[in-house]
Amino acid sequence: MGLAESLLGRLNKLRNSKTLIVGIGSTLKGDDGLGPILCEKLKGRTCAQVINAGTVPENYIQQIVKSKPRNLVIVDAVDLQAPPGTIKILKPVQLDSMVISTHVLSPGVFIDVISRQIDVNIYFIGVQPAQCALGQSLSTEATRAVQQLTDIITEIFPPQP
Repeated sequence: MGLAESLLGRLNKLRNSKTLIVGIGSTLKGDDGLGPILCEKLKGRTCAQVINAGTVPENYIQQIVKSKPRNLVIVDAVDLQAPPGTIKILKPVQLDSMVISTHVLSPGVFIDVISRQIDVNIYFIGVQPAQCALGQSLSTEATRAVQQLTDIITEIFPPQP
């Protein structure tokens, strides 16, 4: 089973449920911007609510809580100790050991604050960056990963007619 089929299978159970997708990262730092870039690619192409949280996801906690999604999908560049472009769905407990340096609030704490306020299924999608240098654009590997995620998300959450 390929990566796309595996991700599609794991996320397919979210079909027809209220889902909010949050992209995290800095578009000024190469592959770290893949979360926000994914959000831009999803605009108008999905029925899921999409939030580009940039480098300050904590600023969106109350908006997320008020939205009361059934599922929260968070996408961010994470050092997975894997080849660039690798995509993995991580459990919230795994996030404490991941290296994410561009955010004031760690994703683990972000998730914990939200899950204490609402009952929500959380899916954290980490993508291994190739580079996160200031002033760089997305690498080929990150661009490919963003396209795969766009395809999967728009298949599971097509736009409403």
